[in-house]
Amino acid sequence: MTTQIANNNDYISPEPTPTPFERQWQQLWQDIEQAGGRYQYVQQQLVSQGFMVDRKPVDNMSPKERERYKKALKKEAAEEKSLKKAAWQAYKAHHMVYLGRHVYWSDDTSTDKWDVKDAANRLIENKLPLLNKHNELAEAVNLTIPQLKGLCYQREVATNLSYSHFTIAKRNGTARQIWSPIPRLKFVQRWILHNILNNLTTHGAAHGFVRGKSIVTNAAVHSNSELLIKLDVKDFFPSVSWRRVKGVFRHAGYPEQISTLLSLLCTESPRQVVQQDGKTYYVALGDRALPQGAPTSPALTNIVCLNLDRRLTGLADKIGLRYSRYADDLTFSMPAVADTKTKSKVKTSTTKKQTDTQHNKLIGQLLGSVHKILREEGFVLNDDKTRVIRKGNQHNVTGMVVNGDGVPRVSRQIKRMLRAALHNLEAGGKLRADETLNTLSGYAAWIASAEPDLGHSYLDRIERLQVKQETSA
Repeated sequence: MTTQIANNNDYISPEPTPTPFERQWQQLWQDIEQAGGRYQYVQQQLVSQGFMVDRKPVDNMSPKERERYKKALKKEAAEEKSLKKAAWQAYKAHHMVYLGRHVYWSDDTSTDKWDVKDAANRLIENKLPLLNKHNELAEAVNLTIPQLKGLCYQREVATNLSYSHFTIAKRNGTARQIWSPIPRLKFVQRWILHNILNNLTTHGAAHGFVRGKSIVTNAAVHSNSELLIKLDVKDFFPSVSWRRVKGVFRHAGYPEQISTLLSLLCTESPRQVVQQDGKTYYVALGDRALPQGAPTSPALTNIVCLNLDRRLTGLADKIGLRYSRYADDLTFSMPAVADTKTKSKVKTSTTKKQTDTQHNKLIGQLLGSVHKILREEGFVLNDDKTRVIRKGNQHNVTGMVVNGDGVPRVSRQIKRMLRAALHNLEAGGKLRADETLNTLSGYAAWIASAEPDLGHSYLDRIERLQVKQETSA
């Protein structure tokens, strides 16, 4: 995995190269730490530079002596002010200090009552990096403190963001907002994903963006179903606020400060793009949440949904259904051939009318319970996308057909389309206006995920066509 990151320009490790001002503050902060703190540093500098004035009673001074004494005190005060200002700048260059409105931050790293018991042991058991201070996190992700602060800072109105914005069309024609992190932030998020999130617990019912699982494993749960119920969670990523994300890191064993920084690195406010006087402004519309486009968002939703998946699995078992989740897609199904356990919960019927009545009652019970559980877990069901597919119709789960006992497979229509397109090209014909070899390769890879031999045979044919195309060019 490390090699892949190194070979992808989007994920190249940022260079923690400080600016000349940052280097100046670094040297100054080293001097301050050696002196024992800002106050001690200022006092030492006043003495060494000859600005420190011995305090004396002024009653016995002559007017000239008193005037000289006052001038010396003013010089001392001016120099002290200048030294304090510089020391504060050095402090800010090495500490977070403030991260924006509505974000609580303290540079105090002492333990608090919300720290988990035996936090260090928990981190070690889960093979998570031991991070206790902000500078340790900055070093781990190869950033300077100001760079780390810049990625975490919450701006209500910004002219520059750590995300690039674009939209893609949904199937219903509306636009999906995508916020893609800039390379520096994407590297940091990839580091968090591979070193922390991938080591945290997710439920077995989760199949989206989980190592060793895919759309095929998700679909396989629902093979040979008598009844299929497909549900969708509304605004899935935006429903997970940065405070919920912070809770994930707190529960993992990280202290308050590190959990705050990690959660800010993984979230961003939903924003409206505003043009005014030739300038572009990004105006925050609400609290920070998981953005569409961040590599950490899918893994975090799986971790956040651990209890949701437990409850929905328990619900499904109770009423004789099977359950799986792929990102925001919730799927429930009733096996066509019920086992002994299921038979005791769902009575079969000899008439279609009685069967439909039983199914309708089951569906009503399921939807009511799912609404309640989702609401209690901080989510909302998208009723417009609820689909109930009965026996006799094509059962499609995450793009795979699951009718019968066979393995999940791509629909015949897609296979026919791909076969016809390749045959046409091999016979000297041309692709349709909406087709490219890349899109055909995507279809072939999709088929290969469920039927490797067939899919790879299509991929081989596409590769030969690409070579032929390049040679003729």
